[in-house]
Amino acid sequence: MNGLSEKLSAIKQEILDGMESLDSSKAVYEFKKTFLDSKNGKIGQLMKEMKNIPPAEKAEYGKNVNALKTWATEQFDEMDARMKEKELLLRYENEKIDISMPAQKIVPGNLHPITLIKNQLIDIFASMGFEVFEGAEIETDYYNFTALNTPQDHPARDMQDTFYLTQEFLLRTQTSAGQIHVMENTAPPIKILSPGRVFRSDDDATHSPMFSQMEGLVVDKGITLCDLKGMLDVLVQKIFGEGTTTRLRPSYFPFTEPSVEVDVSCFECGGKGCKLCKGTGWIEVLGAGVVNKKVLEVCGIDSDEYSGFAFGIGIERLAMLKYGINNIKLLFESDMRVLSQLNDD
Repeated sequence: MNGLSEKLSAIKQEILDGMESLDSSKAVYEFKKTFLDSKNGKIGQLMKEMKNIPPAEKAEYGKNVNALKTWATEQFDEMDARMKEKELLLRYENEKIDISMPAQKIVPGNLHPITLIKNQLIDIFASMGFEVFEGAEIETDYYNFTALNTPQDHPARDMQDTFYLTQEFLLRTQTSAGQIHVMENTAPPIKILSPGRVFRSDDDATHSPMFSQMEGLVVDKGITLCDLKGMLDVLVQKIFGEGTTTRLRPSYFPFTEPSVEVDVSCFECGGKGCKLCKGTGWIEVLGAGVVNKKVLEVCGIDSDEYSGFAFGIGIERLAMLKYGINNIKLLFESDMRVLSQLNDD
């Protein structure tokens, strides 16, 4: 008992000195455990010493230690309350809103240019009576090439041009494969639009290994190249504006005969000649033609009774032309500086 008073005084002073450096409620909690933890706290250790105190002195010893415990608890509770109040005020200060400041401007987002063009094309063709057919991105060699009258030695079948998964399966190089599926399962008249992603081993400023294409197919009695020309004129006028016209140039595609490249009169200069059309007054936009009789027959359609036309549009190409984009890679990088400039409204 002789040294107890000194121990209690020393612990009191240690608590008071330690409290001066506390700066948070968490620090108060940790410091409090040093003294009041029932197992390892300094005051808790004093209580454990009770078993070594003579019976006559136990009551006095316990009374003094409990008094210290009560005092320490009050000190820590008061300190904890002050710290929590201080932290709450600091939180209020950090979360304070200046209602006199102007509101933050919310900028509306834009649809991606590929989505804009795709939706516009679907709307245009739907108004002409076309139905949408979406084929699979993984196709067989038969549907992607053979059924479309592509010769075995055609360059498009080469490994450097086509992504083959196996000898039989590949990533489709054109949405034209969809027209075979439709013609096999649907009797004429047929009027379908097949949009989707296609894949070719090609990569530069105007080409990408993956891009979007839209295939159109019409099969009925008496369909001619004139029907194709009339439909394309309506299409380009709705996309590029009134007064835009098309011209057809002879070309070759295995699945059409005759085949044509389709040019549109330059919508930038009105056909007078500018940088966009390279001074020619015309811009190439798509390939098309009259469906080859062999393609109709392989699908079980009588080519003497029915004819048709098909066309393939590169959606990225139309987007680049319409929005003045000079590098196809900008369409795949989601650069907000580019997308924010594109708005059809």
